[in-house]
Amino acid sequence: MIRTIHTNEIIENVKEMCIEANHFLSVDMKDALSKVIETEKSELGKKILNQLEENLDIASSEMIPICQDTGMAVFFIEIGQDVHFEGMNLEDAINEGVRQGYVEGYLRKSVVSDPIIRENTKDNTPAVIHYSIIPGDRVKITFAPKGFGSENMSRIFMLKPADGIEGVKEAIFTAVKDAGPNACPPMVIGVGVGGTFEKCAILAKQALTRPVNEHSPIPYVAEMEQELLEKINKTGIGPGGLGGSTTALAVNINTYPTHIAGLPVAVNICCHVNRHSVREI
Repeated sequence: MIRTIHTNEIIENVKEMCIEANHFLSVDMKDALSKVIETEKSELGKKILNQLEENLDIASSEMIPICQDTGMAVFFIEIGQDVHFEGMNLEDAINEGVRQGYVEGYLRKSVVSDPIIRENTKDNTPAVIHYSIIPGDRVKITFAPKGFGSENMSRIFMLKPADGIEGVKEAIFTAVKDAGPNACPPMVIGVGVGGTFEKCAILAKQALTRPVNEHSPIPYVAEMEQELLEKINKTGIGPGGLGGSTTALAVNINTYPTHIAGLPVAVNICCHVNRHSVREI
């Protein structure tokens, strides 16, 4: 049976999510930050982590953005095949929600209309939107505002199949080590392995929206996530890049089938706020 959803509902939810995600850190991220404050071995590192936690409390209580870079709006939209949209074009509705959220929420507008001419659009549109069709009559919206301090540290590696799992691990570790303090650690590292050049990048971006306290359901991938997290935290980069035992909060890896001749790996790094919000309509 077809279910009709008016795009006004999409606009309102997107607007609220833009404001919510930029002011309130998700529960999984807050819990992860609290835990590493207890385990951080460096006194300076512990002090920085406490300051980050205090910043989060101020942001939520005084409705100030968690970070001055309120990001480019990235969405993963899962649409039930039994859904019919009524009203305006869906993509226009999502962008209208972003416009309202960033303008009415007094969030920084960081999007330029052309990558070379660089004139600001003044409302943080357009968003980057990834769609998928799923069974059912629901719409799931995942929103992740992505700041570019960490985005600029991300990498894609087109490995050879012979490089295998050790090559994948080395690529991920290299990307994080090269990022150093520039990605505002402690970081969350989203990784995509497989697919094609563009697919692995989307997998890596989507991996950042997985709660940091959840591992991959694939045993060998879950083991790799834990192994890499431990190795990364031994680099000594530490909170704020000023040394310590907490360089990353999580390594989230997504995989996808790929071609016999390839092994694409994307590493999408996010800073300590790793904002994400999920709603279902």
